[in-house]
Amino acid sequence: MGEVSTLAISAVLLAGFYAAMAYGLGLIYGVLRIVNLAHGGIIMAAAYLAWQLFERFHIDPFLAIPIALAVFFGVGVVIYLGLVRFIPRGPAGAVQSLLLLFGVWLIIRNAAYLLFTGNEQVIQTSYATSSVIILGGGFSVTRIAVFGVAVVALLALHLLLTRTYLGKAIRAVAQNPESCTLVGIDVERVYLLTFGLGTALAGLAGVLASTLFAFTPSFGAGELLKSFVIIVLGGLGSIVGIAIGALVLAFAEVFAVYVVPPYLTSAVGFVLLVVVLVLRPGGLFGQRVLR
Repeated sequence: MGEVSTLAISAVLLAGFYAAMAYGLGLIYGVLRIVNLAHGGIIMAAAYLAWQLFERFHIDPFLAIPIALAVFFGVGVVIYLGLVRFIPRGPAGAVQSLLLLFGVWLIIRNAAYLLFTGNEQVIQTSYATSSVIILGGGFSVTRIAVFGVAVVALLALHLLLTRTYLGKAIRAVAQNPESCTLVGIDVERVYLLTFGLGTALAGLAGVLASTLFAFTPSFGAGELLKSFVIIVLGGLGSIVGIAIGALVLAFAEVFAVYVVPPYLTSAVGFVLLVVVLVLRPGGLFGQRVLR
């Protein structure tokens, strides 16, 4: 029972990071109906930003989160104004958006290789090796902090979408952008702010990832794939579903050690994705509008 409870707590903590990783991808898809393939590159770039701030200015990664949010919100705005706004809306622009944003990801990755080489980097904070005992098991302080930030991010995003004018405008545009123009909502401005916010959330995920893992310019590919798995599991366009999908994926991966060798646990999520797409294409909890 002690081992099961330890694995369950580990899964919950992992789910927090997974959810933070997928928020931005889910938000952008829910509103713009675009799969942002640059998401992985933004996560990687944010990890390098956190590393540079730590190495050069001794800013703790968790204290660097507001900086990363501001920087990558700006990056998202630039990408939208310079590229994304010219993509046709609807099915006609689906392939174009995939190719365009995949190209952005390649540019970000190769720029990182030029600036930082391919050497593996790690952020070694004073508390990196500290742990807390919970129900007899030791858990990293960093993982607990990451989980806390992820929960705060979910609550903040939920409050933004449900309690503010901008959030209500985002939800309205996600449901019917054509009707929104009739009631005075600037749809293009909502798209711009949504893409910036989604990119900022990817930056948040990158900072959190830098506290947990070593990274190189190739970092972010696995995170993009898992983010996609999560938003499909939770129902495309559902922010609450993303949190539940992250929990499902984390539990599946952690408890898979009872069934498959440890080096195969990363494949569990993709097997789960195939099963869900075959049996419930709308996700485990159904496809729904952004909320």
